[in-house]
Amino acid sequence: MTDPAFDTAVTRAYGTRLPIVAGGLMWLSDAAYVSACARAGIVGFLTAASFPEPDALRAEIRKTREMSECGAFGVNVSMLPKLVPGERTQEIFALIAEEGVRFVETSGRNPEPWLPMLKEAGITVLHKVPSVRFAEKAQSVGVDMVSIVGAECGGHPGLDLVGSFVNLALAERRLKIPFLIGGGVGHGGQLVAALAGGASGVVIGTRFLVAEEITAHPDYKRALAGARETDTMLSMSSVRNTIRTLKNETAQTVARMEAENPEIGIEALLPHVSGRIGRRAYETGDVSRGMLSAGQALGLTGEIAPLARILGGLEEEALAALARLRPAPARSGEEIAV
Repeated sequence: MTDPAFDTAVTRAYGTRLPIVAGGLMWLSDAAYVSACARAGIVGFLTAASFPEPDALRAEIRKTREMSECGAFGVNVSMLPKLVPGERTQEIFALIAEEGVRFVETSGRNPEPWLPMLKEAGITVLHKVPSVRFAEKAQSVGVDMVSIVGAECGGHPGLDLVGSFVNLALAERRLKIPFLIGGGVGHGGQLVAALAGGASGVVIGTRFLVAEEITAHPDYKRALAGARETDTMLSMSSVRNTIRTLKNETAQTVARMEAENPEIGIEALLPHVSGRIGRRAYETGDVSRGMLSAGQALGLTGEIAPLARILGGLEEEALAALARLRPAPARSGEEIAV
C-alpha cells in the first residue's frame, strides 16, 4: 500500500503510484524505457525528437502502449527556442492527439499557441522550465503543471543557474498550479523534501540512466555508475545554450574554445557538439567524446539495475525519510511530553 504522503496532484493527474516523472531523454526515451516506467508506477515520456519521421514516432507510441500494461506514458515535445523554417511542431502535436496520447511534456519555447488543440484533445500539459520566472509565464498561459529543473540537472539548466532547493522555495511562494522539482534528484529523501516544500513531485533523469531498460551500451552505463557528483561540467554558455554534461574530452575542448574566444559562435562549436557524436557513445560505450548530458545526481547512480529495482530503492529511502519526520507512537502507559 502506497503511503498517503505520495497522493499528490501528480499521481492523481497521471494515475501513477508515486509522484515521480521520468523526464524525456534524447535518443534514450524509447518504448523499452518508457514502458518500464509505466509498469513500475511512474510516468515517462517518449522524446519525439528521437523519431524524426512521423511514422516512426507513431510506431513507437503504439509499441509503448502495448508494453505499458495500461500504465501512464506521454510524449516529450522539445521545441527550439525560436520558430525555424521546416519545424513540424504542429504536425507532431496532431499525431500525438490522433494516437490518443493523454500526456505531453513540453520544453524549449512557450507552448501557448498549441494549448487550445491540446486541451481540446483532453491532453494534460506539463511544461519544463529552467527557473521559476519561466514557470510563472507558463502558469499564466494555462499549462496544467510545470517542472522546474535547477542548475544541478543534466542537459540544459538555462542561464539563471538557480539551484533546485531555491527553486523549490520560490515556486511554493509564486505558483498556484502544481509543480515538480528536478535537477540533482536521485534519492528518496529528496522526494520527501520536495513534497514538504510544496512540490507535487520530482523529475528524475540522471539517476535512471543506469537502468537496464535504457537502450545504451553497457560500458556507457558502467561509466555513469562509477562516476561522482563532481564528474560533470558546464559549457556552451557563450552561445546562450548552457549545458551540463559528463566531463570528458569533448566538453573540455568546447569549454577551452569558449574561454579562448568568448564570441566564438555556434558554427565553430558544431563539429564538437553535434548530437550524432553523442549518440555514438550510447552505441559504442566510448564516453570520451560527445556532449553527454548528465547531472550532479551521478553521485547517486550506483549499480546498473532494472528500473523497478532502482525505483524500489528510492521508495525505501522516501519511506525512511518520512519515518524520521513522524513521531514514534507512545508505548502503553507512557505520556507524550508537550
